[in-house]
Amino acid sequence: MSQDTTIFSKIIAGEIPTEFVYEDDICVAFNDISPQAPTHLLIVPREPIESLDKARNKHQETLGYLLLVAAEIAREQGFAESGYRIVINTNGDGGQTVFHLHVHLLAGRPFVFPPG
Repeated sequence: MSQDTTIFSKIIAGEIPTEFVYEDDICVAFNDISPQAPTHLLIVPREPIESLDKARNKHQETLGYLLLVAAEIAREQGFAESGYRIVINTNGDGGQTVFHLHVHLLAGRPFVFPPG
């Protein structure tokens, strides 16, 4: 599937109605439809980057920004101090199912390591 026709691209374009918990010119954040924790948000850049493996130097600022947004959301929603997990699945064996890079922000329960 082309990254221009992923479910995330359709959400960003407004073709699939979604309530954003965060939105700006660079990214959007919304609840995962299959949550793996009490809080499970996806932070998705508006620019379609297929996967972390496909990111290049020109994406440096966006990649760092996604992590800063995750931390901001964690502080705003009150779980920064207790802790949270950030996950970026990459390609098939890494668990990526939508090929538009996205950051998972999980919180609300203890997490173990290694994750699986």
